[in-house]
Amino acid sequence: MPELITILTEEEIDQLVGSIAQKISEDYKDKRLVLIGVLKGAFIFLGDLARRITIPVEIDFIQFSSYGNKDSSSGDIQLRSDISSEITGKDVLVVEDIIDTGLTMTKLIKHLESFNPKSIRVCVFIDKHERREVDYKADYACYSVEGGFLVGYGLDYAEEYRNLPALYHLNL
Repeated sequence: MPELITILTEEEIDQLVGSIAQKISEDYKDKRLVLIGVLKGAFIFLGDLARRITIPVEIDFIQFSSYGNKDSSSGDIQLRSDISSEITGKDVLVVEDIIDTGLTMTKLIKHLESFNPKSIRVCVFIDKHERREVDYKADYACYSVEGGFLVGYGLDYAEEYRNLPALYHLNL
């Protein structure tokens, strides 16, 4: 039976999300901001973040996949579902659950650049450094960790544990 070790409680997550939302609201005051959530993992974080941002935003989603039912990236990064919003000339903030190797985010940013947005920045719930393969730094990060396999608050293992309200280290 897998063991779950609490990393962040619901209350700690709420405080982190509120703080990042305030910073984003200040940084994008008087701008046309489009939040693009990366499915599936970022949907909970995006929902909480969007409700805490105090400026008008558009919301869209994109889906890339590289993990499948494994605990590490396959390296084969596939676009599963593209955005439907017009982002040309707009400020885009990609909202992601976790940056691990950095490969998916690098490919995603390159893809979004093809739509000629005014700017692209990244907001990530978890910035994980253990398996980083490309030098990538998020513009906004709620929490940074060196390693471990994390689940909860949108993060999954084989499509399970996403619904947990806190963040946990999963010992398999």
